[in-house]
Amino acid sequence: MVGEEGAFVLGWDEVLTEEELATTLKVLCMSEEEFKEYKEQDGWEDNSEEEQHSLLSNEALSRLKTPCKKLLYDSVLLTLESYGSDLKAEQDLLNNKETYKKLSRREQQALHVRYGQKKILHQLLELVH
Repeated sequence: MVGEEGAFVLGWDEVLTEEELATTLKVLCMSEEEFKEYKEQDGWEDNSEEEQHSLLSNEALSRLKTPCKKLLYDSVLLTLESYGSDLKAEQDLLNNKETYKKLSRREQQALHVRYGQKKILHQLLELVH
């Protein structure tokens, strides 16, 4: 369901792998009976266009059912724990001009990428909390 990468792709305004996330959340949040029915039907038949894109926007994410929100929230926390530092440490490093200048160009780029990733994850935490 998650694809080759084993991850979902989030943007500032929407989930970029919305179909995979929607399917994964549905399966992980369904009851045992619903899952049995899902397996018997070999998945869902063509979902409506509205249902397919229900998770596109951040606004839609904030309206998820509580079990799905909790699952996303806990997943984001685990992802954030996998980083070697927290968002504040990245912000402090970005704001410290002297230390920042001592970093190689590659280290500076990596810092910006990590900072952006963490900002998006923190935004998602707020949406599903």
